[in-house]
Amino acid sequence: MTPKQIKAALGSGLLSFPVTHFDKDGRFAPESYKAHVEWLAGYKAPVLFAAGGTGEFFSLKPDEIPGIVAAAKEVAGDTAIVSGCGYGTEVAVDIARSVERVGADGILLLPHYLIDAPQEGLYAHVKTICQSVGIGVMVYNRDNSVLQPDTLARLCDECPNLIGFKDGTGDIGLVRQVTAKMGDRLMYLGGMPTAELFAEAYLGAGFTTYSSAVFNFVPGLANEFYAALRSGDRATCERILNDFFYPFMAIRNRAKGYAVSAVKAGVRLQGFNAGPVRSPLKDLTGAEVELLDALIGSHKRKA
Repeated sequence: MTPKQIKAALGSGLLSFPVTHFDKDGRFAPESYKAHVEWLAGYKAPVLFAAGGTGEFFSLKPDEIPGIVAAAKEVAGDTAIVSGCGYGTEVAVDIARSVERVGADGILLLPHYLIDAPQEGLYAHVKTICQSVGIGVMVYNRDNSVLQPDTLARLCDECPNLIGFKDGTGDIGLVRQVTAKMGDRLMYLGGMPTAELFAEAYLGAGFTTYSSAVFNFVPGLANEFYAALRSGDRATCERILNDFFYPFMAIRNRAKGYAVSAVKAGVRLQGFNAGPVRSPLKDLTGAEVELLDALIGSHKRKA
């Protein structure tokens, strides 16, 4: 896809990040992964993000990422595949070029590693990566990589293929300033953990879509919530929040990293052999898996 096409796809519906499947020895398991991605692509998600945050990008070796993206592309059909990308500038450039070669439709630039950086440094970092590829680029504002509106505007002037802004800061004041300043120059994506919990606030700030982690294992329910959100059906949103998302949040909040681990557990409960999470994360306990299984309940995948 061209940057213009992936921008349009991002704004056309709910988005998600498939978990990365591993075998018992911790290696990428392509066949199980492809079966899961193919199932997800059958639901209404115009873009899936391979090797993203929920896909444990932070635990992958850079040379594993192109294979994961290629596997997703093989079975995704008309669903666009965007790759995770990150770390320092030189590593990120290598990742971006490698996934472009295997057919990624775009990249999501996750925060660089460890150190805080000034705005001028972030500007140079994003600009270098954007100008290293021809595919569309989305920046992910969170943690130690928070672009201010003026920096973002400069990048948009310099980089025609910078087409998306994803926010994980929860700073509604900042994101509203971004949407007011940049208008339709960018596509805006909500990116808080369990994004549905914040979707109504982000919609009011000009964000029309978000990435749903739970789409990994209850895609029908995720789409039902998204449709209710976009149609202004607040009663349905509140019902699903109370029946599913707030109880899921209670499980997710039991330990750090469970925003990924609980999702992967849900995928396993739906019959996909997604394997364990990689260190430094840890899997849910048996008792916690039972709680999640009970919560999924009637939303289980039909055979």
